[in-house]
Amino acid sequence: MKRSCFLSLILCAGAFAQSDSVVRWRGIEGVITAPGIDNPVSQISSGTLPWTTRGGSARINLATGEGAFDVEGLVLNGGSASGTTGPIISVVGTLVCNPASTTAPAQAVIDTPSTTLSPTGDAALSFKIAVPPTCNNPLFLIRIPQFGLRWIATGTMPGTDSKSRY
Repeated sequence: MKRSCFLSLILCAGAFAQSDSVVRWRGIEGVITAPGIDNPVSQISSGTLPWTTRGGSARINLATGEGAFDVEGLVLNGGSASGTTGPIISVVGTLVCNPASTTAPAQAVIDTPSTTLSPTGDAALSFKIAVPPTCNNPLFLIRIPQFGLRWIATGTMPGTDSKSRY
């Protein structure tokens, strides 16, 4: 019993502070916005149309910067291009550390390289990025390089796992 309580305390105490923590987003959801309306996240503008997904996930090792993301069925939801990716042919993943921080540590926005978005809205990428020493309340966004890096999807259901490879 003591060992179990001790292990639980250690795992909960430093969730994002552990140097070997892996942050996982177990879902990826499209932006829900009215056409032409901005829905910013931490000073990052959203796409101006609603998007939907069938699924996806992301993970980043905050100590090493190694990570991966995948998204399935990322398509426009409404309008004449509904059910397609429209003119979007690639996406980037974005880690946002210390979102909307006005004090130290400052907000950091780190993009992955771009990857192809298939005509059916599928994309996947393994990457390595430079994560700042302090990354509190990390967010993960899928953004479109074709139109000013607006976000069109976000990671959901975040959690940590310090035993993963990434």
